[in-house]
Amino acid sequence: MATQVGFVGLGNMGVPIASRLVDAGYALTVYDLRQDAMAALTARGARAAASPADVAAAADTVLLSLPGPAVVREVVLGANGVMASATVRTVIDLSTTGARTSREIAAALGARGIVAVDSPVSGGVAGAARGTLALMVACPRATFAGIEPMLAHIGRVFFVGERPGLGQTMKLANNLLSATALAATSEAVVFGIRSGLDPSTMIDVLNAGSGRNSATEDKFPQAILPRTFDTGFTTGLMYKDLKLYLDEAAAADVPMSVARAVGELWRRASEEIGADRDFTTIVQLVERAAGVEVKG
Repeated sequence: MATQVGFVGLGNMGVPIASRLVDAGYALTVYDLRQDAMAALTARGARAAASPADVAAAADTVLLSLPGPAVVREVVLGANGVMASATVRTVIDLSTTGARTSREIAAALGARGIVAVDSPVSGGVAGAARGTLALMVACPRATFAGIEPMLAHIGRVFFVGERPGLGQTMKLANNLLSATALAATSEAVVFGIRSGLDPSTMIDVLNAGSGRNSATEDKFPQAILPRTFDTGFTTGLMYKDLKLYLDEAAAADVPMSVARAVGELWRRASEEIGADRDFTTIVQLVERAAGVEVKG
């Protein structure tokens, strides 16, 4: 068990994940640009730090939960970054950054004798709060054995390989399928409503049939039919993940006709509905064109 644990990035996902570690008995040092976010954790017994370097100086293991590649690079490699500390030995990145960024970070940390753990997560804010996330971990086997008990407090832990970036590849594949399911289900349900079907009945039928997917089981019943649009994950972040997927697929020389079409829908949703809106609002892109509303 890591004796001292650091956590950088207390956003919608970071706060519930860090809270679970505090509840599990870990001594946590935390940092976020927002003082109110740190206050939510210090109220639970965590110590607030002044910078990522300060976090790393107090911990042998540091977890990151950040919005994208540029922020991860700054937090790890910057002048006041995690790598500036001589104390930290393991950095676990829960963010979605793409395989190339993961390999870059791993090489820089490795040159300082620090082990990088590529461990993006899936399952949303609700999964983070319940401790039911899927963690896709890529790191040396010996490191995995040491961190798995801690990560098990966050969710179900999958070892996907030793090479840096394999966790990111798994996450981007997952998010392509999640984004496709939500976009396609939005179109299908709007089509049904325009043709005279009841949306709640449609979701019940789809969940009993072969059209069942993560959108019909979760997003539509919980956020779209009640019009709350409150999953905690934004359209802009989903579009960011799809752009990462398309970049990585192009580099791997993999055909991606479906992914390109899905990416275009998310680009439009990000621009027309709003990058800062909940990602379930993509249904509004289709609603506006058809002149109907998906409401339970």
